[in-house]
Amino acid sequence: MTDERPTDFQRARSAEQREIRKQTILDAATELLAEMPVREISLRELSRRVGLSKTNVVRYFETREAVFFELLNRSLAQWIEQLPADLPPAGTVGPEAVTDAIARSLARRSLLCELLSSLGSELERNISTESAREFKIAHGRLLSELAELLAQHIAPLPRPAARELVSLTVVYTAGLWPFAYPSEAVAEAQRDPELADTRVDFAERLGRTLHIAAAGLLSLR
Repeated sequence: MTDERPTDFQRARSAEQREIRKQTILDAATELLAEMPVREISLRELSRRVGLSKTNVVRYFETREAVFFELLNRSLAQWIEQLPADLPPAGTVGPEAVTDAIARSLARRSLLCELLSSLGSELERNISTESAREFKIAHGRLLSELAELLAQHIAPLPRPAARELVSLTVVYTAGLWPFAYPSEAVAEAQRDPELADTRVDFAERLGRTLHIAAAGLLSLR
């Protein structure tokens, strides 16, 4: 591979050009995630997919974790922006219908769910304090936006309880996703009728779990 494309990338100077370069790297990361789990994607592999040297990739993202942090937050922001269209109008239904809608909406966003499931176990294990701080501040702001939205749709859920429900949504998603989409060997084994009850329907299980959590938080009032 020649250095022609890396040289072109180095010429990006404006904020708009840098954003285009970053998006190219994020698009490559998205493609790789459709082929393999996060743990198998190295910065070298990502650089190869983009057609750049590692040196040029780190001009835009310090580490591979930084790439996935950015991708996670962008995916989360996009989901929050589009979620109102997936929810029933505020005040028209009970909490269960809202939590079911949230679960179904999340289930359609495999990239976001995959990244959330890798967050605590993989992505946050090899980063600097400053990187963790920057990511968590941006991530926390997005989760606060989500909490505000849930507080509007699950009445009379107080803001602190809505924030707790959002935190639980992240944890439940991270926990359920790998079991809903196991390895090929496990999926094959679960075709045995004796193992039928070990299969996890992500949307159904997450919706029920969130409904129980929301009911519990409402009862604590």
